[in-house]
Amino acid sequence: MQKLLTIITIMMLTMGIAIADPIVTESTSNSTVTTNGKNETTVKSPPPSAISPSINSSNSDLCTVGVAGAVQTQILGISGGATVRDMNCERLKNAKTLYDMGMKVAAVSVMCGDPRVFDAMQMAGTPCPFMGKIGSEAQALWDKNPELKPENIEQEQRRNDQLEGAVKGASALGILLLLL
Repeated sequence: MQKLLTIITIMMLTMGIAIADPIVTESTSNSTVTTNGKNETTVKSPPPSAISPSINSSNSDLCTVGVAGAVQTQILGISGGATVRDMNCERLKNAKTLYDMGMKVAAVSVMCGDPRVFDAMQMAGTPCPFMGKIGSEAQALWDKNPELKPENIEQEQRRNDQLEGAVKGASALGILLLLL
């Protein structure tokens, strides 16, 4: 029997099986945790925003262009918008409408309000109509009344527009400075 126990023990050792007593541990602990701290929360919100209005210019039959803008400070925001008439677009649409109605001389007269067209007509030897007169009669009347040529009228209009634009720009700048 002794031999049998020895053989079993050898076999168990060679096969890697070990008989061992279990290990038992007992642990008891008491702990006290004291925490002192300061919590701080900072909320960063996006700045207020002034949003400029959308000026609808999707209708291609209108001769206007939309202009909009906005200014925002930490306290106050302001926005605005307007439309600006495109006078050349209006001239083209009016001339086309007159031409389509069979009023060819009237259509040419409308187009002659543009100094470039007026000059082109002069260079082509076909002066723009003047008070219902065409051809050499119109040319004689244009020569007698040079102050009525479109380039002279347009220059005066540009001076008025520049003065008006300067006044509007200075006013807008003054308002913006007051807001800041």
